[in-house]
Amino acid sequence: MAIIKLSVTERRRLSAFFTCLVLALLAWLVTVLSNPHKYVAKGVLEFKNTPQKRAFHSLQADTVNITINGNGWDMLFSKMSTGNKVISVDLSSLENKSYVVLSSQLDQINSKREGSQQITAFNPDTLYFDFSNRKVKRIPVRLITGVKYQRQFFQSGGITLKPAYVIINGPANVIDQISSWNTDTLKLDSISETLETQVNLQRVTEGNLSIYPKNIQVTIPVDEFTEKTLEIPVTVINNRNNEDVRIFPQKVRITFTTSLSRYDEIDEDFFEATADLDLWRSKGYRVLPIVFSKVPEYCKIVKIEPQNIDFIVKK
Repeated sequence: MAIIKLSVTERRRLSAFFTCLVLALLAWLVTVLSNPHKYVAKGVLEFKNTPQKRAFHSLQADTVNITINGNGWDMLFSKMSTGNKVISVDLSSLENKSYVVLSSQLDQINSKREGSQQITAFNPDTLYFDFSNRKVKRIPVRLITGVKYQRQFFQSGGITLKPAYVIINGPANVIDQISSWNTDTLKLDSISETLETQVNLQRVTEGNLSIYPKNIQVTIPVDEFTEKTLEIPVTVINNRNNEDVRIFPQKVRITFTTSLSRYDEIDEDFFEATADLDLWRSKGYRVLPIVFSKVPEYCKIVKIEPQNIDFIVKK
């Protein structure tokens, strides 16, 4: 391959040529991008001043194509951006109409935008709405939790929600299908004391639905748990013929976990152990399994000794 050898002067001239070429291209690019340009972008509709006495449902998507009068730089950055522009639409005219013309709100919408990025047109330009009866309903809140506790610490009582009910307002056909409202997931790790916190309700996804309030106060009692052992008397159930039944033993020994704050107050009266005589009569059981029909809330049985009892039915 032939190698062209250039003198120092020629190399300087060639370097100067390419430098000037690059600078000229950059100058041209800056000039072109600085010139006015119209370009199309996606806009997300955000409704305000919604009708208070009319429930509505939008008949088109919640995005529109917007034509923006900007420059080349605006167009370039718009193509690079992954988010859509938010367009705030005033729905106060729906009190006596079933449609909204976006172009009629151009001045109001553009007043909140930069002067160099004014919207000139919408596609579609007219939004149509379907109306139905509005309904107000009081529904319970459902707490979604992902709480994790430290070793030997657990929930020791009922969760308190304030308020426990919220008010939803919207189309009757939508409201009738809603029986409760979820909170955002409450996620916490290594909890070792009573928890009091504020949790947001899940956001409304329909523009014609509203909820009040938007957050609640949550209290979760937490305590350290330990084991306790008691002897519980066994009661024979379903003795339909009032037969003379003797059981052995008459008490069973249980080991259970309970919170330290309730350790002293929990005794055998908090539990009820039963043996079902129907299992002998209908299924021929020779021993009867022990079933606890009454256990204190937030107590967990670890062990039952024995799990079955012997019995004698005297004729």
